[in-house]
Amino acid sequence: MSLLPVEEALQRLLDDAEPLAAETVALTDAFDRVLAAPLAALRTQPPFDASAMDGYAAKAADVAATPVTLKVIGSAPAGRAFQGAVGTGETVRVFTGAPLPAGSDTIVIQENVRDLGDGSVEVLESASEGRNIRRKGLDFNAGDVLLKKGRVLDAAALSLAASANHPALAVVRRPLVAIIATGDELLPPGSTPGPDQIISSNAYGVAAAAHSVGALALDLGIAPDRKDAIAAAVRQAVEAGANVIVTLGGASVGDHDLVHDVLTGEGMTLDFWKLAMRPGKPLMFGRMGAIRCIGLPGNPVASLVCSQLFLKPLLARLGGRPFSQDIREASLTTDMAANDRRQDYIRARIEQDGSRLAATPFGVQDSSMLRALSDANGLIIRPPHAPKAEAGSTCQVLMLR
Repeated sequence: MSLLPVEEALQRLLDDAEPLAAETVALTDAFDRVLAAPLAALRTQPPFDASAMDGYAAKAADVAATPVTLKVIGSAPAGRAFQGAVGTGETVRVFTGAPLPAGSDTIVIQENVRDLGDGSVEVLESASEGRNIRRKGLDFNAGDVLLKKGRVLDAAALSLAASANHPALAVVRRPLVAIIATGDELLPPGSTPGPDQIISSNAYGVAAAAHSVGALALDLGIAPDRKDAIAAAVRQAVEAGANVIVTLGGASVGDHDLVHDVLTGEGMTLDFWKLAMRPGKPLMFGRMGAIRCIGLPGNPVASLVCSQLFLKPLLARLGGRPFSQDIREASLTTDMAANDRRQDYIRARIEQDGSRLAATPFGVQDSSMLRALSDANGLIIRPPHAPKAEAGSTCQVLMLR
């Protein structure tokens, strides 16, 4: 099988990927979820003409010339309307959010009024008609579409939905990713490895990548290099309702790389295997019915770079969430050699240099070196067969942070 270009691999991986079905969740559980349908207001806000300030409701004609004395005929706190009507020479004490008393058409703020202590007040500054009044429907009216389908629900959107009297919202189901690490050499963090063993790390980064685009991650642990053990983990993922199964390692061509055989034995149809990229050449993708299967490389840097390039866009698409890679232009700070047929993603430090970004590649790019990836805030993208590039020339960088 020939090496597949990165862009074609991504297109094939995203082909036919549509947002998952909707589910209804309580407003309290809807933060950072994706709205599955347009949201219309169930009420008008405010539902009546309301006072925008603490003060006194009056007729604008009565307070056009000040100072003037008005008789206080009642009070209207928020949540309890004044039942009478304001006549000429009268006023009602009102508080923020209270319905505007009938007969009044302006609010004089309390700082501009002096209580005379005998049931009357002296208005010290005039207030024009409509002053300090929130008109009915100022924010929205019943039936107005307030939020569009696909909106990621942040604090403002949730407050708006609550104000529109929605106790629950229809949101796109969060994709479930089942993660299966493979390899006899792997042990979980906190273990004491033997002389031929290492600590498993990839699953934690892949789960974090899934969480960053709103997906759920199910870590199914480490499967030893036995077909029956890997198959059992795959079946566990299917039973859990996984939308995506991610395997870590074991997808290459070695005698102990068993993942491909197990997945095809469980019903996967292989789409592609081996990409024209570095790191991440041995990436596998196939479908098991509606489940998408991604075999990530075992090298940790390759696993995380491929998660950025392929897993996150897929999960975002399934979750109905907008997603785009943050690719920018930068200037190289050093010469770079000509490239071969694979597209390189080179760990680098990206810094602001005047009006431009400057990209400095790290000296060693071995795909086992997580520290360099952690220190990098971007990846220099070197296309296949790119010629030698000199310091100062323009390059593209994929920002990681």
